[in-house]
Amino acid sequence: QVQLVESEGGLVQAGGSLRLSCAASGRTFSSYVMGWFRRAPGKDREFVAAISWGGGSTFYADSVKGRFTISRDNAKNTVYLQMNSLKPEDTGVYFCAARASQGLLSTPSAYNYWGQGTQVTVSS
Repeated sequence: QVQLVESEGGLVQAGGSLRLSCAASGRTFSSYVMGWFRRAPGKDREFVAAISWGGGSTFYADSVKGRFTISRDNAKNTVYLQMNSLKPEDTGVYFCAARASQGLLSTPSAYNYWGQGTQVTVSS
């Protein structure tokens, strides 16, 4: 069982930056693939980024590639999402998720555990 708690999001102007973190409980954090998803108003949850167990492999949605960076610190049981050059279309509730199996997948159903979500609002 893994419990995930995201840091507080926030309001940022377009072009600005924000870093989200997600703290995981449990002693087996390093055995989970970690992902970030978001849900914009009126839209379904969409994949943002994923990172492998050791952090050596990452996978990004095309919409955030080159702007967002996912990373993890297994000693701190924490995964991060650094968001730069933010756009109004990045607005939404951001969720971290943990996947017990291998594979950097973009499908929400592939992830076993979810955080409660944190609001990110980008103003134009």
